[in-house]
Amino acid sequence: MSQVLISQLAHVELLTPRPEESLTFMRDVMGLYESERVGQSVYLRGWGDFFHHSLVLTEAPEPGLGHVGWRARGPEELQTAVERLEATGLGEGWYEDAIGHGPAYRYRGPGGHLHELFWEVERWVAPPELASPYPNRPQRFEPRGVAARQLDHVTVMTGDVMGDVAWYRDTLGFRFMESTVPDEHPDVVVFAMVTTNEKSHDLGLLVDLSDVRGRIHHLAFWVDSRDEVHRAADVLLNAGASIEFGPGRHGMGEQEYLYFREPGGVRIELNTGGYRIYQPDWEPVKWTPSQGSQTFYRNLAMPDSMLEAFPPAAAVRVPAAPEEANPWSVVSVS
Repeated sequence: MSQVLISQLAHVELLTPRPEESLTFMRDVMGLYESERVGQSVYLRGWGDFFHHSLVLTEAPEPGLGHVGWRARGPEELQTAVERLEATGLGEGWYEDAIGHGPAYRYRGPGGHLHELFWEVERWVAPPELASPYPNRPQRFEPRGVAARQLDHVTVMTGDVMGDVAWYRDTLGFRFMESTVPDEHPDVVVFAMVTTNEKSHDLGLLVDLSDVRGRIHHLAFWVDSRDEVHRAADVLLNAGASIEFGPGRHGMGEQEYLYFREPGGVRIELNTGGYRIYQPDWEPVKWTPSQGSQTFYRNLAMPDSMLEAFPPAAAVRVPAAPEEANPWSVVSVS
């Protein structure tokens, strides 16, 4: 059993070619709050996020993933993680000039994604007008837009799903929770979920058949109830956004979901529900699509556009099913 070295997913940096539109969407539609602006980056957080930020929007030529930020369980665990990362040859060294947290050790995951790991954090202190009457909340709840409470998870692409699972487990102590294999190829894992805590996942690993490394599939934020997921669908449509997939429920993790795109192009998920797994000797669960891995009720086809990842990669165009009327299904996917 691996030593758990990481406490939580702390923040994710998204790259956007339309920074002002992405910011407006995240602030006014998602209901996030701006913490700070530095250079080409804007730092935001949900009303229930305890730290300085959980999302960074950075201007870039194409949509994609900048980096993923994790908080260690303590200073000793941080040092242990650094030693292990250096031993893998994927460490890139310390980064001292971070916004919202202390010194961070940067490294590349085996799929080419940039990560950073730190212990010291800047906790959010709400201004008087946003102070909560409840002492356990970082700020007042306001029903602005979707009103996403906090960051939940990130799903990235990789050419070797189980290789990545083993690396994150053995190097950093992630727990391997669940996986999906095609019904016709039961030995080929195409998606896996790993976590640093009792959730079903805070990192998803999806197979990538392209030759582009370091891609992201989606970023997820949490809301408190199934009703809020359905309310979010109304909010999005009223704001002129298109819903890509959902609302529905995944079999894996049993979380309610709703997928859509932010203006820069990256897929965003809202989710809630699911179950918590406290057993230290949990045995990973293997699913197939016919069992409802993606769609719990087994009556909703996933649109072809859900195969897209960012930045885009040249690939064969997948035709949309005739019955699909999804605004994203005409996009070439990878």
